[in-house]
Amino acid sequence: MTRTSLVSLAAIALAGWASLIAAHAAPPTVTPSPGYDARLQEQRAATSTVQQPVAPVVTPARPRRGKKAPAH
Repeated sequence: MTRTSLVSLAAIALAGWASLIAAHAAPPTVTPSPGYDARLQEQRAATSTVQQPVAPVVTPARPRRGKKAPAH
């Protein structure tokens, strides 16, 4: 074999092997963000106080219509 064909064969084999390797990319929402983490910790610290549950306001149900009396 000639040297150029051997180099091209090696390049093709290397490209084929590289295409089989899984990519290790992560979307931007997965990568850590120091600013977001700081705001999240502040928010959690602010809401960590114990709050008493508020009783819901109960309104009486409207009465339903009954059957109409016959006209005769």
